[in-house]
Amino acid sequence: MDITGAQRLAEQIKAYIAAERFNHNDRLPPERVLSQHFNVTRGELRKALAELEKDRLIWRHVGRGTFIGAQPVLNLADAAYLGELASPAQVIVARMVIEPDLARLAAIYGTSSDFDRIISCKERCQAATDWRSYEAWDNNLHYAIAKATHNKLLVYFFDILNVVRRSTVWGQSRSNKMPPPDHPSFSEHDAICAAILARDATLASQLMSDHLVSVRDRVLPALGG
Repeated sequence: MDITGAQRLAEQIKAYIAAERFNHNDRLPPERVLSQHFNVTRGELRKALAELEKDRLIWRHVGRGTFIGAQPVLNLADAAYLGELASPAQVIVARMVIEPDLARLAAIYGTSSDFDRIISCKERCQAATDWRSYEAWDNNLHYAIAKATHNKLLVYFFDILNVVRRSTVWGQSRSNKMPPPDHPSFSEHDAICAAILARDATLASQLMSDHLVSVRDRVLPALGG
């Protein structure tokens, strides 16, 4: 199977994940079952799974299986425990404490390759054709901003926060299939990224703070938070 075939199968797997309503860090059925379900060989399936893993939509652990979302820095038991402790409101407050400073530091310390990755994630987020893909690329964008700080300790803290965040909001019910063209986060992401690339640290921090307030006001009522 060539890369086009792998990507086509990857899209089918994404649709399957959405239809089955898997939650973040849930384990997918074994490769044998998935191969039979999609009528493909194990090799073909693995190529498609590699496409999804590259985009941080799934992660794989030899001997344990394939899981939904990006690979957590914690083991699954710890991730589940933290997810049970934190409410969506607590998660957004934690994000508002940490992420504006990540944007500020990204503007100061980010490299051209960091900026390329940030823009790529932003564009993939805006091009998403379903909410699961949007959520994954939104996650990748914020992760790319964190990585651009080149501060491993802060990236670790962000990873922990992100595991909990995705556990609380992953797969929330939506009234439409995909983000509308005027979804507020798109213009907010544009502004944040432009400030980071311009190395305007103060503006990047303020715009990230504004974005998280916007997210809070939109998401918390839908989650009952």
